[in-house]
Amino acid sequence: MASSHRRLLCLRSGFWFLLFYCASCLVRLALAEDVDGCESLRLGQYLCKDPNIDEATQEPENCRDMTAWVECLPSPDITCRLPNGTEFRFSGNEVGFNRTIPCRNVSGYSYRVAVALSLFLGWVGADRFYLGYPALGLLKFCTVGFCGIGTLIDFILIAMQIVGPADGSSYIVDYYGARLTRLTITNQTYRKPHLSL
Repeated sequence: MASSHRRLLCLRSGFWFLLFYCASCLVRLALAEDVDGCESLRLGQYLCKDPNIDEATQEPENCRDMTAWVECLPSPDITCRLPNGTEFRFSGNEVGFNRTIPCRNVSGYSYRVAVALSLFLGWVGADRFYLGYPALGLLKFCTVGFCGIGTLIDFILIAMQIVGPADGSSYIVDYYGARLTRLTITNQTYRKPHLSL
């Protein structure tokens, strides 16, 4: 009888220990904050630095394959998980993650030079030679710019950026540090709400 009593006491203490352990695990889970990765922070919880712009190309210095990356700093007192898996509480001065931004692939062809060559020397094909189209440049040279009609058409196409460098890159737009791009509306475009009167 004493051995069955001991077994019953052992079973009860094991049951209470298991119940206490499960309850403490549930309390720890309820009190613990679910920390997401730093890349999933919402707008306003981080600030991304401006990229370093290359003076020659007017594009970010680290632009490769139409994308560049910038360093982002989480706001003070934000806790998030770094890419290596550790949780870190930021003071606002540390880099938490990198974000990619779009950029143009630029290989050295100047928009200003292409338009000037097309305007003044387009009748001898200098614009097409400059942009990497030697066959069309030679044809324009032999026909004196297709009797002037081809020169006018090429000037319009180059000025509107329909014809670009032969390697598929974009022009360097080298005036006032501005980038000349075609305007398009995407999902990120801000649209001002219309006010009803």
